[in-house]
Amino acid sequence: MRILHTSDWHLGRTFHGRLLDDAQAAFADHLVELSRCEEVDAVVMSGDVYDRAIPPTDSVRLLDDTLRRLSEVTRVILTPGNHDSAQRLGFGADLLREGLTIRARTAEVGRPVVIPGLDGADGLYVYALPYLDPDAARESLPPILAERLGETVEDPVGDSDAAPEGASAPAGSPASGSPAAPAVRPRLPRSHEAVVSGALRLVAADLTARRAAAAVRVPALVMSHAFVVGGQPAAESERDIRVGGVDSVPGGVYTGLGGSPLAEQSGGLDYVALGHLHRPQEIRTDGKGPRLVYSGSPLPFSFPEADSPKSTVLLDIGSGGATRLERIPAPLPYRATTLTGTLDEILALAPAHREDWVRVALSGAMPPDAMALLKAELPNLLAFSHTPPPQAEGDRISVTRASDPLDIADRFLTEMLGRPADPDERAVMATAYDAARTGPEGMN
Repeated sequence: MRILHTSDWHLGRTFHGRLLDDAQAAFADHLVELSRCEEVDAVVMSGDVYDRAIPPTDSVRLLDDTLRRLSEVTRVILTPGNHDSAQRLGFGADLLREGLTIRARTAEVGRPVVIPGLDGADGLYVYALPYLDPDAARESLPPILAERLGETVEDPVGDSDAAPEGASAPAGSPASGSPAAPAVRPRLPRSHEAVVSGALRLVAADLTARRAAAAVRVPALVMSHAFVVGGQPAAESERDIRVGGVDSVPGGVYTGLGGSPLAEQSGGLDYVALGHLHRPQEIRTDGKGPRLVYSGSPLPFSFPEADSPKSTVLLDIGSGGATRLERIPAPLPYRATTLTGTLDEILALAPAHREDWVRVALSGAMPPDAMALLKAELPNLLAFSHTPPPQAEGDRISVTRASDPLDIADRFLTEMLGRPADPDERAVMATAYDAARTGPEGMN
């Protein structure tokens, strides 16, 4: 089976105020053509399709057009991430055309999308896990675990809804003399590790049954939107999903299928198509278990991220596991560049970067016309910072009631310009000071 793994499109996102619609449309064209040329059996998109729960209309149109075109070429399996609204993204999922599957409901996590092989038999099991929010999934998963696996989940110690000791008993409780109140609903521990583990135990049970009934071993792939321990985030790019420090998931959770007693019997996973981190990378384990791979985002969404290569993962997978993994470079319609140095140094570099999206980190003196000069030479200047020249302790300005305002202004201007004020500038400051001192308020 040949699979394309992608994630974190973030349709609707901007780059320092610059719309990314054209760049994202170019990636969509690339993905459709790549799927056609490589004759892939499925495209798996592991979350954060949109950048926010209620995306712009143009982003919805782009996704609709992209999924239509992709599903004409191959199968598409899509899950929501922490940026998406699972309810909105999954609306009408049961009515979608053949070849397009959106898995957005927690109840579906243990049921795979089956990709048929050339002979029509099962060729690949894709377990598509939506982003499992710890606060919601810790309550929605226990009934499913109980029904399908017979698991009894006890409310974590110190984390129940029971009234604290010494509090008055509510009506309907045993202490009030009324019939006993319903038991507190069972909940998993409040962490992403706990809810992902619960979902993977459901996967283990289903996978064990399917492989036991199959004549040959069918490979299994899990889609998961999570921060796996050991992963490296891209600076200023991902949205923090930590809730009280409960964001991370150890890689061993996928190897051991969430601690399932059926993990070994199931035959294990072969590949985990990860989403959330925008830097393309593979999480190294002890050599056992599935390959844990982040495809990364198709575009850089911050200046520090601009040097990180962007790609889509092309995967060959068979009964023996993942046999080939290749990163196909994604098109980059814009180049984001950071220029650092003094004003003269940056202006000297500017001609080579007129078409780039630029962030300037200016050091040293900043003349009054610095921004005008930079914008004239760098039309796509999107971000700016300034670090003034270092100042010796003895050069610091101490302002007291006895200080001469003209002297203070002169020294401030010298620090900003990197040179003393010229006679014309001193005359302007003197005129302004005299006007303030002799005006109506100054006379009072």
